[in-house]
Amino acid sequence: MQGIIDFHAHAFPDQVAASAIPHLEEEGDVKALHDGRVESLLNLMDRDGVEKSVICSIATRPSQFAAILGWSKQIRSERLHPFPSFHPNDSKILEHIGTIREEGFKGIKMHPYYQQFFLDDKKLYPAYEKISDLGLILVMHTGFDIAFPRIRRCDPQQILNVVTRFPKLKLVTTHLGAWQQWGEVEDLLAGRNIYMDISYTLDQLDPQAARRIILKHPKEYILFGTDSPWSGPQETFTNLQALDIGREREELILRKNGLALLESV
Repeated sequence: MQGIIDFHAHAFPDQVAASAIPHLEEEGDVKALHDGRVESLLNLMDRDGVEKSVICSIATRPSQFAAILGWSKQIRSERLHPFPSFHPNDSKILEHIGTIREEGFKGIKMHPYYQQFFLDDKKLYPAYEKISDLGLILVMHTGFDIAFPRIRRCDPQQILNVVTRFPKLKLVTTHLGAWQQWGEVEDLLAGRNIYMDISYTLDQLDPQAARRIILKHPKEYILFGTDSPWSGPQETFTNLQALDIGREREELILRKNGLALLESV
């Protein structure tokens, strides 16, 4: 099989990575697999057979839009697909979404905890509508977050509220629908045409529960993801294989679904 498509990875400019990774390790009480630089991510991709990675950035302030966009333009390649980010409090959200599309990017990343919003807040509806109209992909952190108190900012019901309102939105829900809210994912989201990536999940969720969700879900809507540098391709692949979901679904998850979604933009 050709290389894996990792739909959820992180990297930082070298000067930012030097401080960001130690801070994030301490904040979440986790250990990174590499130092967060683009070169280190590419080395990991080479080692573990990843052909392309989606680089998810997060604007924690409105003023960061231009810097993230500029860096994303510098690093993009056939192997790296950066998804820039805007902040929900930015007064030029709709203009910036248009700029992301005009610059040739395929998607956007948002994170309700780091950006302090609720997924189904109506003030974001114009942004969701614009993203949907332009055919962009929206990768959204969903579920709880390891570094934050358990306020329900992006739970399965909120996801359902948004996709019901915007049925054409190409929304990728991370961590198999919602991190550590997988019972609700199985009840509310599994079986619907909602993209889910498997990042930072299969080593934490009971394998039988993960298998049930994946087998219940439309086979074209599950994506491979690692959340690198917090988890790696090889361990994620090994955990996926152990679920015994069948070769067809494995191949769709590892490559075909991610490639089809990227090529849809």
